[in-house]
Amino acid sequence: MRYYEDIEIGDTEEFGEYHVTKDEILSFAEQYDPQPFHTDEAAAEDSAFGQLVASGWHTASICMRLLVDGPIQDRASMGARGVDELRWHQPVTPGDTLSIRTEVLEKRVSESDRTRGYVDTKLEGITQDGDVVISWIGLEMVARRNAGDE
Repeated sequence: MRYYEDIEIGDTEEFGEYHVTKDEILSFAEQYDPQPFHTDEAAAEDSAFGQLVASGWHTASICMRLLVDGPIQDRASMGARGVDELRWHQPVTPGDTLSIRTEVLEKRVSESDRTRGYVDTKLEGITQDGDVVISWIGLEMVARRNAGDE
């Protein structure tokens, strides 16, 4: 298990692989983001995208899953305070395979609860071609190993 003390500013990781299908794009969009360029191939061809594209929220959900299956599973994570700077850089299309890259930008001990620290990490979702499709800064809370010793 990795605790707050084990995490260093500048730590980077790349991991995961998630293949995005047309059926999944349609299913997610029909339930959560039913805009025509996410739910109708013909309408999508006449959109600014020129083809069916995944909802940005779908892309964010995929990246969150990769994050949970990756570094969060062996980290003493206590959840997150939110995300900053969420950006969709370009659309995800059927057949894309996504992975993620993370970089620790900042860390500090909580002033109100010394049992945890805050770790701000930039996440980028990347296609099989190396294109960044989404990014955000996660504001994670991580348990401290030796908080009771202070």
